[in-house]
Amino acid sequence: MTGRTSERAGARTGPFDALRGQLLDAAEQFAGSPVAVSGILSGLVEDVDRALREELEIFPVCHHSPASALAMLRRLREKQPKVIYLELCEDLQPLLTELRNCRLPVALQAFATDLDGFPKESAPLSVVAPITEASAEYQAIAYALETPGVELVLVDRSTDHVFQWAPKEEEPATPKDEEAALHGDAVGVEIGDLRPGFAELEDHLLHHGKVRHWSEWWDQYVEQPLSGADYDTYRQVMVLIGSLFRRLRPDGGRLAVDEERERYMWARMREHLATSGADPADCLYVCGAFHAASHVEQFGLRSEAPYEISPRTATKWLYGLIPSSHSAIEAQFGLASGSVSIAAATWAKALTRGKLTPFQLEGQKGARKRAAKLPAPAAPAGEVADKLTGFLSRPPALDPLDDAELVGWSVDIVRLARRNGYLASTADAIAVYETSILLAGMRNRARPTPYDFQDAAVTCIEKDAVPGRRDIRRLCEILLGGDRVGEVGYDALPPLARNVYDRLAPLGLDLEKRTIQRALLDLNAEPDLVPCSDLLWMLRYLLPSDAVRPIMGERRLGERSIQESWDLAFGKHQRSIIELGYEGVTIEQVLEQRLRRSVHDPKATAAVALAAVEDSILFLGSRRFADELGTRAVELLSAERTVDDAPEVLRRIRRLLAYYRANEPELPAWCESFVTTGYAHYCTLLPTAFVDDDTGVRQVAAMLGFLFTMESLALALGCDRAQLELAVQQSHPESPDKVALLWAAHHQLGLLPIADLRARCDELLANPLVVPSFPLYIMGFVQAMEPAPGLSGFVVEVISKAFGRLPDNVLLPWLPKLITTLRDGAAELVPVLIREAGRTFPGSLTAVDAWVPPWTARPRPPAATSAPVASGPVASLLLAHPDACDAVAGVLGCSGEWLAAGGDEHREVSALLAGHPEPVLAVAGLLA
Repeated sequence: MTGRTSERAGARTGPFDALRGQLLDAAEQFAGSPVAVSGILSGLVEDVDRALREELEIFPVCHHSPASALAMLRRLREKQPKVIYLELCEDLQPLLTELRNCRLPVALQAFATDLDGFPKESAPLSVVAPITEASAEYQAIAYALETPGVELVLVDRSTDHVFQWAPKEEEPATPKDEEAALHGDAVGVEIGDLRPGFAELEDHLLHHGKVRHWSEWWDQYVEQPLSGADYDTYRQVMVLIGSLFRRLRPDGGRLAVDEERERYMWARMREHLATSGADPADCLYVCGAFHAASHVEQFGLRSEAPYEISPRTATKWLYGLIPSSHSAIEAQFGLASGSVSIAAATWAKALTRGKLTPFQLEGQKGARKRAAKLPAPAAPAGEVADKLTGFLSRPPALDPLDDAELVGWSVDIVRLARRNGYLASTADAIAVYETSILLAGMRNRARPTPYDFQDAAVTCIEKDAVPGRRDIRRLCEILLGGDRVGEVGYDALPPLARNVYDRLAPLGLDLEKRTIQRALLDLNAEPDLVPCSDLLWMLRYLLPSDAVRPIMGERRLGERSIQESWDLAFGKHQRSIIELGYEGVTIEQVLEQRLRRSVHDPKATAAVALAAVEDSILFLGSRRFADELGTRAVELLSAERTVDDAPEVLRRIRRLLAYYRANEPELPAWCESFVTTGYAHYCTLLPTAFVDDDTGVRQVAAMLGFLFTMESLALALGCDRAQLELAVQQSHPESPDKVALLWAAHHQLGLLPIADLRARCDELLANPLVVPSFPLYIMGFVQAMEPAPGLSGFVVEVISKAFGRLPDNVLLPWLPKLITTLRDGAAELVPVLIREAGRTFPGSLTAVDAWVPPWTARPRPPAATSAPVASGPVASLLLAHPDACDAVAGVLGCSGEWLAAGGDEHREVSALLAGHPEPVLAVAGLLA
């Protein structure tokens, strides 16, 4: 391409022939092999000549550039075009009229969640195009919308094509600062991305320019010289820079996308001119300087190169405006921190100095009212004159030192530093002033720039540590304009966002403020606020956690608060509320769609579906929708092949059953189906779960908890208990914790008496080979309290025996392992264990010495003393039918013999009453 450009340069004569000759002579003199260098240099001049000779006037810009905005303002007043072609996604056109209802900066957004033609896992797709007041594109938009008879046409590819043509790149890091994260993970599109794509070139420019960041280099060597330049000089210099960066950019996916965009834009402009009949002399094409130096065959209105625009996918795109900020723009496009704020300050200063009145939309929030009177249009320009030679051959005119401005900055930064905890003084202000001038001189500047001032302030005031939240560099950014945050007006909000603001109006708060506001709701005294409370709880579910934060009050199944207190930060999270409007018309619709999507997701589980059922009851109160989600939960449970979510399933189904039993006359059909399905499902998986190393003891305990606690309901609904008994009998675990859990299951089924269980544990404690793994047995017993709560006393007994019998050399190394095991695997069961220990052990220190553990064997009474024998009809019935008592005694581990009834079995009682007759007489007196 460079060779073809050089051939055209040699055959054509024009106003830049002298400049081309000078550049070729310089290349031959300074380069050992001038072929490549001369081709690049002559190609730069050819690109400038080609762009300026084009019949359609091309206006090259750089994004968020005050110099571009000033040149645009002057050119619009001078030419007053009838049609403006703007490099911006064509499907964002309807949003432009809503800018008048917003406070800049804001971003135009296209959003899609239901994808057709893109990978489903990439959803949601989002594109943002930020707009600031100090930008050429905003001046063009304001001029076109406020001037009768002017048409604004967006000609860049659609947002759908943005993702069709997007090269595969690494995802950008999410900004940590909340203001810098206003755009989220959206793809940013900008007008005039002008930065070297050749890394070595950028490093070379930064090094020799004695600057730290590209934004600073651009401000010094482009912005400042072009701010006061005439229009022809501005155009030629911008096209020259765009051509240089284009020719030195390595070939790759991004260059191919840029060339495809250029073909798209020229095709759209030719189509519009053909259909509208507009005169190209009355049109203006606003694009990035990179695209102004385009090399594609479709460049120019006279080109006849064919190009077919590819169709869009069937993806449904939604459009709206979201708030933006200077820091969000910097983070999105890799600009230096504070550069957009400095550009805004430079723009305001240039307007004042040049006594210019910018274009602005009528009713624009946060903007001054200005009467924009257009002068008579100037005569069409004549032949193109060479302004590049003079611009490149003479040094730029440096601005004189603005002493008053620099003194004001130095004094104000010291004042801000003192307010933020720095020990700054007047001497620091003087040092900042002198250092700023010194740094500017070292960097070949006659006037210190804001970047010089920032470096000087950091050098003179910043100490070893930052006393507050803001360092000196951040304070300088605040001083020089701060991070301006935009706002989308009420009329530009989607219907859902307006509905939210309207429904929360009874709170009496200004929800558009960016400060955190406290809302107090007394629901008993003011029942009218109950709908506000319901809406806030739904927003709490849908929005980020710090957007709607409850301070007092909670919402659980079967419980409602009588008073609530909320911290609301809607102003900071306006973007999130706006994006909810892309999903539905009301909050209830969005919540229902999200819950339905969550249960039908390919990765959904029964626990997720039960959580959705609970949320639908809490926030929507729809029995029909809850039953639909519950039916889906049954389907998911029956299809699961793992038990990883068994603890969550058990906890949620217990809570839902308790709620329905307390509030409904009968259980829903899906609850009954879930219990019967879960009973059969877990019985089937139980033997495998016991021996599977990937299944933890907590999951197995939750399975047993489901089977034992739901057993009565499952049997009433037609399940067979033999299924559970067979599953337990077929389980043969090897790990100690699961063995203990299996013993507990045997005991719960009546297959293992407590005496035998106690004997097994005593054998384990007596075996020195098993002692190191005994904490795992304890872990299993602790988890067994879930399916068998009656074993809590036995678990206390086992732990007490371990502490009492193990020697110190075994106990002390074992204690940390026991504590960490309990903390990691049974944190929710430890309180139950502690309560049981509190009931078992004595309550005072003095009673410990005389305390006898209840599980120790008590001495039998002497043989001479006969045991008392009960008499009466109950005793006669038990003596006549001893089988029932023998069975209960066997379960409890008691042994004994039946004694025959006699007449003197109460001799001790008789002797006691005869020796102490006062209680008997007192009772007789009461009964009389």
